[in-house]
Amino acid sequence: MTRVAAIDCGTNSIRLLIADVDTASGTLTDLSRTMTVVRLGQGVDRTGEFAAEALERTFAATDEIAAKCREAGVEAIRFVATSATRDARNRDVFLEGVRERLGVTPEVISGDEEARLSFRGATSVLDASHDAPYLVVDLGGGSTEVVLGSDTPSAAHSMDVGCVRMTERHLVSDPPESDEIAAATADIHDAIDKAFEGVPIGQTRTLVGLAGSITTITAHALGLHEYSRERINGAVIPIDAAIKACDELLHASHDSRAALGFMHPGRVDVIGAGALVWRTLMGRVRTAVQENGGELPHVVTSEHDILDGIAFSAAERL
Repeated sequence: MTRVAAIDCGTNSIRLLIADVDTASGTLTDLSRTMTVVRLGQGVDRTGEFAAEALERTFAATDEIAAKCREAGVEAIRFVATSATRDARNRDVFLEGVRERLGVTPEVISGDEEARLSFRGATSVLDASHDAPYLVVDLGGGSTEVVLGSDTPSAAHSMDVGCVRMTERHLVSDPPESDEIAAATADIHDAIDKAFEGVPIGQTRTLVGLAGSITTITAHALGLHEYSRERINGAVIPIDAAIKACDELLHASHDSRAALGFMHPGRVDVIGAGALVWRTLMGRVRTAVQENGGELPHVVTSEHDILDGIAFSAAERL
């Protein structure tokens, strides 16, 4: 067993997984999973730079992560930074600030690497009841990765649409107005068109969704009164029910979303955009599968994601 810390710093949140990894058997045992909304990508889509207050929030969260890693006695740390960091001109300030606090320099990974790590994490818990090929969708704050494969990825694409980016760019009213939704939907369709050029979506037999927007939508579709990782992980939801849950969250007011018992406070203002991205993707994937002679009646939600992939890779590097 190797004790590792996997850190995923995205546009909306910074997440930590401390786990024991058995590289011989390919198994991972969770010790701790935490998530802090830092909104590192605040304004990056508009300004091209990290805001000072966003860096301050992220560094404070990194200090807490460093303390947890010391207490747990981790042997290896891998810190991965994704969409917002890829886009920011002043990312060196962020990279150096994390290195000073944690002793490791964040790796600014490509969208393809992000997709590969997400696929490994998400599919590590799928059993024989789910047919391959799997299409794994990792819906983040600044980007959304789609990756198709069976045992390993065969095709992947990173789209520059996510819950924070679409909120800041389009969904500024409370609740969003029809013209805002139409403009965001057009952006999402354009991004999906590009993804479809390189990823044969029609081959999908199991659609797997992961990350905070999708797990929150799943909680709503399940009618949960509070967030339950155990009930959400592996949940099989009819696509029509998932689309209905997306529509309800998209058109809800800020206050009504905040009152939902399963809703993380840091996700209240961006879940509408996340729901719009997921709704649009589910519809497009189902149509592509049907045009290819198949059926896609449901979607599977995974609580295992890029963090698990990062953890496995950190252990293998030792």
